[in-house]
Amino acid sequence: MGALKGIMAIVGVAMILVGGLWALQGLDIVRWPASSFMLGDTVWTRNGVVTMVVGAVLVWFARKT
Repeated sequence: MGALKGIMAIVGVAMILVGGLWALQGLDIVRWPASSFMLGDTVWTRNGVVTMVVGAVLVWFARKT
């Protein structure tokens, strides 16, 4: 069961980081890469926030004893 918790934590942290990047690109704060179709698109802001929340839930479940 410990390996599953570790995997959940790693996937959750990755989702938080990727979701944060998507949200910042959607808000047009992070302009990398410069030719990205995600820049300034509020759909990607929403997708990023949802991904971050799911990642946080995964991390929470992984840390729960």
